[in-house]
Amino acid sequence: MNKGTILIADDEKDIIEMLEKKLRQNDFQVLAFSNGKDALDGCRRFRPDLVLMDIAMPDMDGYSVGLALREDADLKRTPIIFMTAKELEYSGIEKRLSEIANCDFVTKPCSLEDLLSKIKAAKGGRHV
Repeated sequence: MNKGTILIADDEKDIIEMLEKKLRQNDFQVLAFSNGKDALDGCRRFRPDLVLMDIAMPDMDGYSVGLALREDADLKRTPIIFMTAKELEYSGIEKRLSEIANCDFVTKPCSLEDLLSKIKAAKGGRHV
């Protein structure tokens, strides 16, 4: 049973491959992009159910992509879960994310259970 489509955006190939494998094993359809500009184009083209996006990427960072998604009438409600490997102060990241509605974040690496929990919560407790 397909639980929906998740678009992954990360500039680290190993992260993309691991996430693709784990999410497909959990019945998600997955689209993957290695930079912000391609991820934004992919969102506009494929209209995923959820975006799982690294903050620090080439071309456009995750925040810029998130803001662009919120300006798009068809994508403004798409849930976004940002990923970061950097130790950021929660107040700093929360301040930036407050500019982007309907989003959350995880610190890499995170467990599959934590990620799936965030995905479920992003969709209001429903399966994606």
